[in-house]
Amino acid sequence: MKKEKKYPLPPFTLETAKIKVQMAEDAWNSKDPITVSKAYTEDTEWRNRSQFVNGRKEVVDFLSGKWKTELHYKLRKYLWAFSDNRIAVRFEYEYQNQEGQWFRAYGNENWEFNENGLIQKRYASINDLPILEEERKLI
Repeated sequence: MKKEKKYPLPPFTLETAKIKVQMAEDAWNSKDPITVSKAYTEDTEWRNRSQFVNGRKEVVDFLSGKWKTELHYKLRKYLWAFSDNRIAVRFEYEYQNQEGQWFRAYGNENWEFNENGLIQKRYASINDLPILEEERKLI
């Protein structure tokens, strides 16, 4: 059986870390849970706020629910730091809830990759700020 690989592979350089961050931003902005899940190992471990998500199936379920309630989702990720097989990003995203209230969420993520370039651990700390529609930055 052929091992899944997601290039670029660790150890990361500044250039390859930036590529991984952009790939993640693009995937999440697709709002396609299957596409996003393919960047993670089959047994990936997440902490997202206070929620724990384990494995690709749970990732798909989690993201499917997320994008049913977080409407008009738009995300930006920024490389914060990297070394060997780890990348840290800061991010912001905006969304509208089903009642019409807009939010901007800020946070940090820490990613740990396996040797095949798939994320095996993802830890996200996120805070939401209610905003007015005219305060949106990520249009």
